[in-house]
Amino acid sequence: MNVFDSKIKRQGLSRLRREIAHETINGSYHKMFAMDNRREGIETIRERLRRLDAEFDREMRARGFDPAQAETVALPAHLAALYAERDQIKAELEESEGKTDD
Repeated sequence: MNVFDSKIKRQGLSRLRREIAHETINGSYHKMFAMDNRREGIETIRERLRRLDAEFDREMRARGFDPAQAETVALPAHLAALYAERDQIKAELEESEGKTDD
């Protein structure tokens, strides 16, 4: 005798159906809630990256650099820090997006 058979005998079929429906609905809700939180988190990371990209471009231009040169020139400390932070956020975004694809 399995677990469901014993529950049916003890509680009755209709109560078991209600429990299963309740667990399914709650499980689906929690999954949707978690997915929404992940999406919001990803959008937050994307927004941080957009702001940092804009700041990096402004700072590069203000110092006479073309932003496309970032990979090929020695950057002053401030720009190097922005560049490193930008790379870190890009990696964080890729990791977060990879988790939602699963």
